[in-house]
Amino acid sequence: MRLSGSDDEGTGRRRRQGKTKKQRPFWQELPILIVIAAVIAALMVSFVGRPYVIPSQSMEPTLHGCTGCTGDRIYVQKLSSYWSDPEPGDVVVFVGPPSWNTRYQSIRSDNAAVRGVQNFFSFFGLVPPDENDLVKRVIAVGGQTVQCCDAEGRVMVDGKPLDEPYVANDYKWITGQQNAGYPAGRVFGPVKVPEGNLWVMGDNRDQSADSRAHVGDELQGTVPIDNVRGKAVFKIWPPSRIGPIKSEDPQTN
Repeated sequence: MRLSGSDDEGTGRRRRQGKTKKQRPFWQELPILIVIAAVIAALMVSFVGRPYVIPSQSMEPTLHGCTGCTGDRIYVQKLSSYWSDPEPGDVVVFVGPPSWNTRYQSIRSDNAAVRGVQNFFSFFGLVPPDENDLVKRVIAVGGQTVQCCDAEGRVMVDGKPLDEPYVANDYKWITGQQNAGYPAGRVFGPVKVPEGNLWVMGDNRDQSADSRAHVGDELQGTVPIDNVRGKAVFKIWPPSRIGPIKSEDPQTN
């Protein structure tokens, strides 16, 4: 006599056992996890954003980069650039046009092997890119005319004075007297910003070699939007300064 119930149970058990896969040891899975993490990191750096180190004091006190203080690490996002261009008041990181790069020295090793490793890790955001990355605030955009100054020493865009609460230090301005031009004073322009370009300035005005310092080049000191790496949105280091980076439109007054 055939016991169909027992046969069915045995068959089911064998099927379940056949479907059960033997789990790999962690040391075998580790390389796969590393590759997945590296791909995710590369995608984040290429399309979402990456950290940067503030290289100078030109954005004090908004961003620390001064001699003797801890240079801020900031996070710069790229996502907004896919649907909009930088706007007045945005703090942006950009690659310096040719005239801005005369003093730049490569951060890569002279050793070809070490340089190759540095370039490899840069692709994943673990080493800074080998380019003259600068950070400034957007003051005027394509089609606008920027100059300084009005009777009170304020920067003007399209003839209207700007409200710039983020500026802590500037060259001395003497009302009613002749004032010196940049770099010993405030006066510059007027400059009409070409379409597709930006006029940028540091918040630490008397310590910033910004668009004013390059008005004699072929771009009149402006920066192509294509050179912009992204918008600075957050200070991520040191812990005492962690927090958002404000975009303050100076043209809204």
